[in-house]
Amino acid sequence: MQPARHHQDDPAGDVVRWAAFSCLLVPVVLVVYGTSFGGAAVATLGLFAVTAACRVLLRYSERTERAAARVRAEERIPSGHRGRHSRGGPGNHRGCGGSDPVSPHD
Repeated sequence: MQPARHHQDDPAGDVVRWAAFSCLLVPVVLVVYGTSFGGAAVATLGLFAVTAACRVLLRYSERTERAAARVRAEERIPSGHRGRHSRGGPGNHRGCGGSDPVSPHD
């Protein structure tokens, strides 16, 4: 069972709820101020289309943000334990004939 979500946890949901409220309020106001029912219906359909598109984009943005946060968190986790003798860095590998003037075969 998931814990109860608060309104502070879902800002995108708040935006969508306010947009849905506006989609219901705007046609009423338009009709009250003399716009035809047909004009109010067209305005309502347009507002619902814009609200639906914004909801899709907000949810996509949230998923992308969570995925990016997960990648950042995984990058912070060390990939392996490096012991005392295992120092990473160029030229510190055994058997490498790096830029030493004396080779092991001399």
